[in-house]
Amino acid sequence: MATEEIHSRYETRRGQLEEYFDRTAVDAWARITSDEPVGRIRATVRAGRDRMRNTLLGCMPDDLRGMRILDAGCGTGALSALAAGRGAEVVAIDVSPTLVKLAGERLNLGESTGSVQFKVGDMRDPALGEFDWVVAMDSLIHYQPDDMVEVVSTFAERARRGVVFTFAPSNPLLAMMHTVGKVFPRGNRSPDIVPIAESKLRTRLDAIDGMRVASSERIKSGFYTSQSMELVRCA
Repeated sequence: MATEEIHSRYETRRGQLEEYFDRTAVDAWARITSDEPVGRIRATVRAGRDRMRNTLLGCMPDDLRGMRILDAGCGTGALSALAAGRGAEVVAIDVSPTLVKLAGERLNLGESTGSVQFKVGDMRDPALGEFDWVVAMDSLIHYQPDDMVEVVSTFAERARRGVVFTFAPSNPLLAMMHTVGKVFPRGNRSPDIVPIAESKLRTRLDAIDGMRVASSERIKSGFYTSQSMELVRCA
């Protein structure tokens, strides 16, 4: 597939995601990522996201002091705050100005030696620089496989140690629901999630020079299903 076609399709989808997360469902996502009581279905999504966040952070060292991390698609900043709490210098970027503003308001690092710099924009932006780790939690799951792999390849070029991200594993339940966003009221549904089989994704990722798949773990929690994948520098 031509690079221009991938870029055009990526930009179109990114615009749709900005519309959704910044305008349509910002209140719903603000609640689900908070400590406020939520309904049973949203509670399963919250629990699943908490488990996935810990899984992705578990791919990195406990002590992140002196390391630079890109939180690509940071949302309301929960992962950024935890990484900074372990000493990392985090650059957190998202397409939604509203969610980034909320993330900044929620941030409380206390006496941590880490830091978080919030930005609104494109997670592929080369001006963001290089990082020890790039992490993308549930921010690539709405893109077509070619587009997702292209973004991961871009991350790999800037990651000194590794890239950890999530994808939507192909399975009957996800196919039936079409999208995790269907747990929300009809007007708040997200753009479709695009599932891909793990074996097919691994084959595509094998083409990324200098990186190898180190681990992968599926998290299932009620209406939440997502799978992590860790790419690390080849020895």
